Amino acid sequence: MRDLNLQSLVTVSPLPAQSGQTPEFGVMLKPMQDRRHVGELPVSWLRALVHSHQLVLLRGFDSFDGPESLTRYCAHFGQIMMWPFGAVLELEEHADANDHIFANSYVPLHWDGMYLETVPEFQIFQCVNAIEAHQGGRTTFSNTAHALRIAPPQMRDLWSKATGSYQRTVELYSNTARAPIIGAHPHRQFPVMRYCQQPVEGDSSFINPSTYTFSGIGAGEQATLLDSLNTALHDPRVHYAHQWHTGDILLTDNFTLLHGRESFTQRSGRHLRRVHIHSEPPLRNPHVSGVMQRAGGEPSLST
Repeated sequence: MRDLNLQSLVTVSPLPAQSGQTPEFGVMLKPMQDRRHVGELPVSWLRALVHSHQLVLLRGFDSFDGPESLTRYCAHFGQIMMWPFGAVLELEEHADANDHIFANSYVPLHWDGMYLETVPEFQIFQCVNAIEAHQGGRTTFSNTAHALRIAPPQMRDLWSKATGSYQRTVELYSNTARAPIIGAHPHRQFPVMRYCQQPVEGDSSFINPSTYTFSGIGAGEQATLLDSLNTALHDPRVHYAHQWHTGDILLTDNFTLLHGRESFTQRSGRHLRRVHIHSEPPLRNPHVSGVMQRAGGEPSLST
């Protein structure tokens, strides 16, 4: 930070504590002066912070007045992973949601791009409108590299045998992903976990869940596998639930973290924007095979 002469621009501190405990990853940046814009911070430094801390919260900065401004910034951050709807996903509750992403329900832990032909390295979130803390809606993150570091050997042994197969159909795609629970970071090769958490058992209100199976373990080991994963990934040392403030920007490492969402009060006005950024070079998804199908059956050759 001294070399980049940034000490006069920002303060760097741990993420906000939750229930008296600070997660053992992530950093928060705040401006030293009013009217400091996110775009004044060097992108190379921010990318390095994400690589070393996995999650960077920028709070109190001026930022983007609309999706076009956000897109222009993200194009400077890296190569944007484009969707049929464009660069920016507007994360708002829909009145007649056909998927849990656009409902007010919780979203289980997962990684973005798991069903697509390419997997983004970075996620850039902007909070357009935050809701009150009592209304819920925190975005959750679990640091899988740190979960592996602190896991007991017998737990890691069980995880190392298991491979998850997940199938999901939505408006934009239909595909199956098959991923070992323990793998390697695709570029830097340290151990990480790939796991798609399932909804609460028996929750018939959850819209359009993925289906899943696990191989490599005995039939009697699946309950132990799922219980141990859910316990480890919610350990307060590796799990962070972000309470949004309007204007927050989050930069996150999609190759190392899993993320989800807590449920929130219906029609409360929660509004985030999200952009995906490719790695260099873009990562071809190692967990899918064949041509991705659109939900209507039409092949899709792009993400």
